[in-house]
Amino acid sequence: MVYRSLSRLRPLRLDTVAAIAGLAIAVALFPLRLFASQIYLETVPLVLATACGLYILSLYQGSEATTHPRLPASVTMALPSVVLVGLAAMICLTVLQGERTPAFFGLSSVVATLVVGQIAFADDRHFNRGLLLVQVVLFAYAFRFAALYATPGFVGIDVWTHVELVSAIREESSLGAIAHDKHYASPFYHLLVVASSLLFELSLRSALYLTVGLVMPMSILLVYAATNLLVSDRWSVLAAAAYALASHVSMWGIHLIPTSLGLVFFLGMLYALVRVMRIEYTLRDFSLLILLSVAVILTHQVSTFIMLVLLLAAFVAQIVFVVGPFGLTRLDPSVFRAKKPVNLVGLVVFNFGMTIFVWSLTPYRQQSFLATVLSFFTQTLEESAGFLNIASGSPDDGGADGVEAAAPTLLDQVALYVDVAGFLFLLGATFAGCLYVVHRRRAEQSVFTLLLAAAFMLVFVLGMPMFGIHTFIPTRWFAFLYAPMAILGAIGLRTISQNLSPSVVVVCLLTFVLVYPGAMILAAESNPDNPVFSDQRERLAYDESELAAAESIGELTGSPRGAEIRPDQRLYTDHPYQTLFSRTGAYPSTTSATVPDDGVAEHDYVVYRERQSTDAVYFVDENGEGRIERISQDRLCRPDHGTVYTNGDVTMCTPSPATA
Repeated sequence: MVYRSLSRLRPLRLDTVAAIAGLAIAVALFPLRLFASQIYLETVPLVLATACGLYILSLYQGSEATTHPRLPASVTMALPSVVLVGLAAMICLTVLQGERTPAFFGLSSVVATLVVGQIAFADDRHFNRGLLLVQVVLFAYAFRFAALYATPGFVGIDVWTHVELVSAIREESSLGAIAHDKHYASPFYHLLVVASSLLFELSLRSALYLTVGLVMPMSILLVYAATNLLVSDRWSVLAAAAYALASHVSMWGIHLIPTSLGLVFFLGMLYALVRVMRIEYTLRDFSLLILLSVAVILTHQVSTFIMLVLLLAAFVAQIVFVVGPFGLTRLDPSVFRAKKPVNLVGLVVFNFGMTIFVWSLTPYRQQSFLATVLSFFTQTLEESAGFLNIASGSPDDGGADGVEAAAPTLLDQVALYVDVAGFLFLLGATFAGCLYVVHRRRAEQSVFTLLLAAAFMLVFVLGMPMFGIHTFIPTRWFAFLYAPMAILGAIGLRTISQNLSPSVVVVCLLTFVLVYPGAMILAAESNPDNPVFSDQRERLAYDESELAAAESIGELTGSPRGAEIRPDQRLYTDHPYQTLFSRTGAYPSTTSATVPDDGVAEHDYVVYRERQSTDAVYFVDENGEGRIERISQDRLCRPDHGTVYTNGDVTMCTPSPATA
């Protein structure tokens, strides 16, 4: 019925068929929420249906559409000054309050909304690309470095391990200091920090912030440059802003680990790929591709795998335009410049070959990295894979090393929807952009590479976890996925703004402007140093007393090696505090405490900190399942315990000699 009705209005094209198919898929996915409770099962079908519906509406309303209202010139000229004042206020607020508080995130949301609002609604005459890009980059620096400045140590979990590796390399002046670790074959991040520390005579913390920390916000410009090869300045700047605000992108600008540096090189790869597909490239352009791909391989394993997925998408796009249904004579150069598909076979073969070679030499758990990962994947397929088996997780899927929380409360649900709202808005715009570029007259290898890359990554991020497959650490993929999504999303918003009636355009753009920045800023990944929803999200940063306690307890116990600690001497505390002891070497054999419901822990050696009674931290219950719970000190330090260390905020308890 829908097919016949639309075909009478306009001959059906590939993009029209794809939009109708998208609606059908959304309807087919809708009943899955009855079989499993999962946020993406409940929301993605609605987002897909909305995007397809708006795109179909744009097809048959485009001829009547006119330019939507713009901001007055006086407002457009005044807003940059307002934004700069807001950025200064963000910095001052952090300095005065000593941390990024809810007031900081509220102010950041307002400032970010003003920036995105300028991009979307400034009139063409007063649209200043350079000034807007400066605002986007300055916001990224202010938002991220406020967290780095206010946090005494580091933000995150893995960063402590990497700093220990960097310290070992600097002390021994040799890469052999980490020969036992998987980063031995991908040491670029660690060598960069060591070299910067020695060259500029800085602490490791300062060297990390002034190298990886500085380059992360600036890499946003690579998204702008890639998008600008496809669409005009307004939408290129919007893509850069959407990417800069993305929660996982902010997280890797705060939690500075090899993933962060791998992301920078990945963005360079993405830009270089789009560039060689859009211009008459030279040997220099192709050499840049090879150089960036080698940099990714020598930086981070997960980033390498994601890069290979991107290259696979580019190769498939090449095949589609060589032997597929898209004839080059049908391309419309007024939309995307027609160009013969670039042959990427050599690049793909080189990268796959080098990756396999490096991974085969990378030590990981008494095997090579390649053998271990294949073993993990095989084990997952045999033991836990299954349709809608979404309960299982990997250690990197959440802050609690894969543990499950208790039954969600209303506030838990609110926090969960806030966490994914920004992603869903960008996903909807991405769907619209994908529908636009599959039109025969607009199709080209570059945009199809982006489409296929986003589709393949979504399979790893959303598809495989539905089957219980978490081997590929899906949470690490989001920041990479946001790059093609931001570009396609900008194309989608451009399509909507040009082809729908002004009233619909204003509603769509205004909703995006008002919701997307705040949702991304309030999402848990944007504020790991001091969560907005502190009752539902653990804090992945520590104050001075907690850092001092870990160091002092290490000195008190002699920082024994794991092999020297008997099972009954294991140290127990909350998660994530236990990771600080184990990853810094203060007390390697430290794990999450088991605290029964309404009961007390039965461990001999425990560490209590005041935050366990006030904020969200993880403990394990009597069934071995982790959950967020606030406890009093006497539930961890029993009456028969003696106190061997305390600084007022942190207390270490051991069996009392009087009761031994």
